[in-house]
Amino acid sequence: MPLLSPASTLARRACLSLLAGAALGLSAPAFARNDAPVRVDDAWIRWLPAGLPAGGYMNLHNDSARPVALVGASSPDYEEVMLHHSVMKDGTMQMLPVSSVEIPAHGELQFKPGGYHIMLMKARHEVHPGDQLPLTLRFADGEQLRVQFEVRKPGATGYAPAHGGMPGMPMPQSGK
Repeated sequence: MPLLSPASTLARRACLSLLAGAALGLSAPAFARNDAPVRVDDAWIRWLPAGLPAGGYMNLHNDSARPVALVGASSPDYEEVMLHHSVMKDGTMQMLPVSSVEIPAHGELQFKPGGYHIMLMKARHEVHPGDQLPLTLRFADGEQLRVQFEVRKPGATGYAPAHGGMPGMPMPQSGK
């Protein structure tokens, strides 16, 4: 093994330190940033049996002095991820895709059953209540925010109604 000079040993250690620091920075979740204008809490997914589409819910808080537009989301666990809004039309609850959702300046927006939600379709693997799944939220200004969502049963607490479904839409029950 060749002997290294003190200068090359120091340079090698500095490079390794920089690489380790970069790796830690890349692996840190985006929601850990203190300067992010949008914060998320109570992020959860309503699990449904038999591979049925799931809904993602959360509270979005905009701490900035300007409105922020959420324009999309993605997940390594689902092939299709879309922003949706449930509306009552002619006595029937309909889920409509939306291209963006505005979070008011110094305000908040709730994604909840019967309102805005993230539609998650075509799970890439089995998903179960209790799982923690990452979703990346994309904003109009190019910012992205990675958030962990807790998978809950159809009748779970949070913003889910006690009967486990959206108004006028019965939800399938599972033996799990």
